[in-house]
Amino acid sequence: MLPEIPRVIVASIPSPAEGVWNIGPFPLRGYALCIILGIVVAIWIGERRWQARGGTIGEVQDVAIWAVPFGLVGARLYHVATDWKNYFGADGNPVEALYVWHGGLGIWGGVALGAAGAWIGARRKGIRLLPLLDALAPGVLVAQAIGRWGNWFNQELYGRPTDLPWGLKIDSDHFSSAYQASPDYRDAVAANGGIPPEFVTFHPTFLYECLWNLAAFALIIWLDRRFRLGHGRVMAIYVMAYTLGRGWIEYIRIDDVQLNDVLGLRFNVWTSIVLFVLAAAYYAWSAKNLPGREESVYTDRVRSAAETEPETEPETEPVASPESGPESAVEPAEAEPADVTGDASTKETE
Repeated sequence: MLPEIPRVIVASIPSPAEGVWNIGPFPLRGYALCIILGIVVAIWIGERRWQARGGTIGEVQDVAIWAVPFGLVGARLYHVATDWKNYFGADGNPVEALYVWHGGLGIWGGVALGAAGAWIGARRKGIRLLPLLDALAPGVLVAQAIGRWGNWFNQELYGRPTDLPWGLKIDSDHFSSAYQASPDYRDAVAANGGIPPEFVTFHPTFLYECLWNLAAFALIIWLDRRFRLGHGRVMAIYVMAYTLGRGWIEYIRIDDVQLNDVLGLRFNVWTSIVLFVLAAAYYAWSAKNLPGREESVYTDRVRSAAETEPETEPETEPVASPESGPESAVEPAEAEPADVTGDASTKETE
């Protein structure tokens, strides 16, 4: 047996002692709180941006009624599809695929079905989809940044072991099967006298992605103000910025999705590459063929309905009939023309 090699940790990021707090019979989960807070912040940012683009306040909330449930279902489906062995493998339990509160939401499934839900909500209200997505995209980045702290509460989706001062402490009972099958784990066990170490410090990928998303949010806001982006180009930049960071962050993660490598790269890395290329191609096409920004965020149907809405006719005094008596023969004096300037001092006197 190899002698124990002490590992000196000068500094590290601790993991929370608890990720779930029981309030009577109801569990309050840190993961769920992060997701809910992220959704609320995304809607708030989206409302402000939508109003600045010419939309009506409150419409983003109406669309969110469709987009949020669709997005959550899509995110869970993507996670289960890319990590199916944990649920449908030899040692898996299919029922646990429904346990969203245990963590496991894939962002691209959430974006795809969330956009589908947004399309339904937008169509019902006569809203153009592309300007809506442009208004929502930056807020989604902030929501993702907040939601990543749910991984911190669950002690999941961390990176490779590291001795860096900002290494993240992970309890041994949260070690992933991918890590336990790696040479790093065997070396750590050997260095600890054949006993699994109490904890090891890992790259805090949740923190890397949180900071990357906030930086991408700031970049997109600046670009949108500087160039007045429209026709889905804000959404395209969101996809490019996020996938650029997600690619290298994904490469250092050691969660169980690593077992689904394709041609030497993780499946999510390939997803990031493909989406980056598609988003870049759309941006180039849109900038050439649809320059500028949409004049209206509403469909022609909504605009034409507003234009053809009958105006309220001004009330007029009734004209007396000949049978109404001698007073009817007296014509009323011609009314003074209304002063449209609102300045009474300019009225002429005879």
